[in-house]
Order: sequence, then C-alpha cells, then structure tokens
Amino acid sequence: MSKLDIRIEPVMQSAPAALPDPLGFGRHFTARMFTQYYTTGKGWHDAVIGPYRPLALDPAAQVFHCGQMIFDGTKAYARPDGNLNLFRVEKNAERFNLSASRLAMPEVDIDEHLEAISELVKLEHGWVPKQEGAALYIRPVMIAVENTLEVRASRTFLHYIILSPVAPYFAGGFKPVSVFVSDGYVRTVRGGTGEAKTPGNYAGSLAGTEEAIAAGYQQVLWLDAVERRYVDEVGAMNIAFVYDGKTIRTPMLSGAILHGVTRDSLLKLAPDLGYPVTQDRIDIHELMRDVESGRITEAFGMGTGAVIAPVGSLGYRGRNYKFASGEPGPVARKLFKGLTDIQYGRVADPYGWTRMVEVAGAKPRRASARA
Repeated sequence: MSKLDIRIEPVMQSAPAALPDPLGFGRHFTARMFTQYYTTGKGWHDAVIGPYRPLALDPAAQVFHCGQMIFDGTKAYARPDGNLNLFRVEKNAERFNLSASRLAMPEVDIDEHLEAISELVKLEHGWVPKQEGAALYIRPVMIAVENTLEVRASRTFLHYIILSPVAPYFAGGFKPVSVFVSDGYVRTVRGGTGEAKTPGNYAGSLAGTEEAIAAGYQQVLWLDAVERRYVDEVGAMNIAFVYDGKTIRTPMLSGAILHGVTRDSLLKLAPDLGYPVTQDRIDIHELMRDVESGRITEAFGMGTGAVIAPVGSLGYRGRNYKFASGEPGPVARKLFKGLTDIQYGRVADPYGWTRMVEVAGAKPRRASARA
C-alpha cells in the first residue's frame, strides 16, 4: 500500500495529437506537475498532481537570497510494446537526497518520490515522444520558500516535479562536439557543492561556457579548482577517454565531480562489452600528450541529456587537438547502443536497471531497424 496520499486534480489540457516539431530540449512541458510542501515539525505534506502552472513565491523567499535549491534529471522511454521504461530512478532519488543534504535541505522518502514520478508519468504518457532518441525528461526540484532575509537554512520547502518531451540534447544528434579546456574559470572545488545538483554550479559555469563559444567551441572541459591541473567534467557531463581503442579512463569521483547515473551505468556496462575501465586523477598535460601521440583514440561526455556526447576536438592554450576520424568512435557507438537499447526496452535488462510503467491500452510499435 502506498505511503504517499496524492490528490489528483483535474486538468483542462490533454496531450496534443502531435507534439511540437522540432521538440528541442526542455522547451515544452506537459499539462500536469507534482507538488508537495515541507514544514519543520510537520514533515512533507499536501502531495498533489495538478495543472502545470506558475509558482506563486514571495519576493523574500529564501531560494532567491540564500540560493537553497536543488534539482535532478532522468527520463521515461517509450518501449516497443507501448509501455514506458524508467531508468535507474532510485539512483537519481538517492542523488537528489545527497544534493539536499549538502544544501541543508530535507530529504525525500525515496519510495514516495518514485511513486510520485511513476504516477505523474503514467498520467502524462501521451506526451512521451516516439521518435528515435527522444524521451520524456523528468525534472524533480526542491526550493526553499520561507520568507526571510536571514542567512540560514529555510524551515519550509517546496518539492515539485515537471515533465518535458525532449529530442536529443544536442541538435546535431550523435555527432562529435568541440571542447575548450578552461584554465581561467573553474566549476566547483572539493568540499564545495560539486557533488550536488544545485543551480549555483551551473550559474558559475556560464562565463566559461560563453568564453568557449566565443572561441568557436561548443563545450568546456573543467579542471580542478585547486591546481588547475586535473580533469573534472565536460560541460554538465562526466568525461571519459579511450586509450588504444580499448581501455576507458575517467576521472575518479573527487568531491567536486557529480555522481553521474549515466557514468555509473556505462562504467558497469563497458567491461561486459569488452572495455576495461580505470578511474584515477587525469593530469591535463599528460592527457594532451596522449591525445597528440594518438594513444587516446576517443573521448566522450556521459550524462542523462545526451547519454554519450563524442568529443571531436580539444582546444587548450592556443592549440587545437583533433581526434583521428572526426566522427564518433567505435567504443562510443557501442556503449551508446548498448545503454540506449536497455533504456528503451529493445533488449533484455540484465542489470535490473529499468522499471516499467504500464500504459492502459498500450499498443506495440512497429519494430524499427534498431530494434
């Protein structure tokens, strides 16, 4: 029996007969959202799935002044049988609570959080896009809403979940991106909020990203904030490098690097596909020598939005280092297919990563070339 008593409110809007084209990423939202509140001494209360609508917040709400806010991101995928797959949502819920703890916010009950996601996705199943590479993005958020200018943890919070039908994160699809190594700006520092998904991390990355775009690059490779020497992340993703077409090397989690669910999944999947994995500190100077010598044959970002984003070139201190083919490498391709086949239910899930959301009246889709 569910522990979460969700009140379902009626909505006037239903899923459209056809979703917008192009979808873009995070530009369109479904008709419903989930909300609940937390009050010190009372806990979580007033869970509702109701119409998607603007939030009414006091100008003194602490989210605007102390920045207490976290979020996470996962997806619902259309299966060939017409039902939906959620992918490792319990790991996202654990990370949501890790972020909450770091920002002095209350944790959510993981089972209740997953129930809210499942119920909301089930109600909004008509918004799940069916085209290749598209999905229904799930964005849980928590913000501080107590009205005070005191610099302290809030006593009241709003937890909400919204849904967005999305195309692949990069408009160009599964194609290599150009990356600028920033040694002028940093993203986070060990002991800071790098492990948390909090908007301040992303706000702090924007100036460096704009610098990279002005230099003709699409993303930023961040270095550690202490020595400006060791690789952290790429854009808003974890990063990996392929040595000699075989071994995958990625920075170890340091306290400044996000606990990526896609990262964790790929590092578990890779050895089963024949690719050994190492996690260690990666010196940028050593890395560039290995790129230049050809030892590094591929590089790619790992994250929920893109799954895998192949890297085509690295720009560092006035030099541009290109990977041999300029196309996604064979390791990235194999990992991408291996993981997305599980996410979309095209193959059996040997890891127990997916949970199915049954859709009333689900009809199997015609098999595609990739099924």
